[in-house]
Amino acid sequence: MNVPNWYELLLLGAASFRVWRLLAEDDITNKARRYVTRLGPDWQKEGDPIPNGYRFQVMQFILCPWCLGFWVTLAWWGAWQAWGHGTLVVAAVAALSLFAPLLERVLSDE
Repeated sequence: MNVPNWYELLLLGAASFRVWRLLAEDDITNKARRYVTRLGPDWQKEGDPIPNGYRFQVMQFILCPWCLGFWVTLAWWGAWQAWGHGTLVVAAVAALSLFAPLLERVLSDE
């Protein structure tokens, strides 16, 4: 079993955060989150009653960086253990995809 050096650790950590953010908060995964939590594709947040089959605990798990974030990080670490170089190549892309939204937040007028 290998232990990542500081560069690999930062790269895997940034990639883990990016994947957690994609799963938990990005708009592109809204449909999947609604399916998993049984909200349905047409549910609107304001004014509509929450469906009877809504899975509150599942949504809490998805939104929690300590909960889902742990499992995402464990998956990255396991992939790195199995296929080190290839995982770091993919992790670099995921980590680099953090820069655009972070720069947008820093440079925006809001």
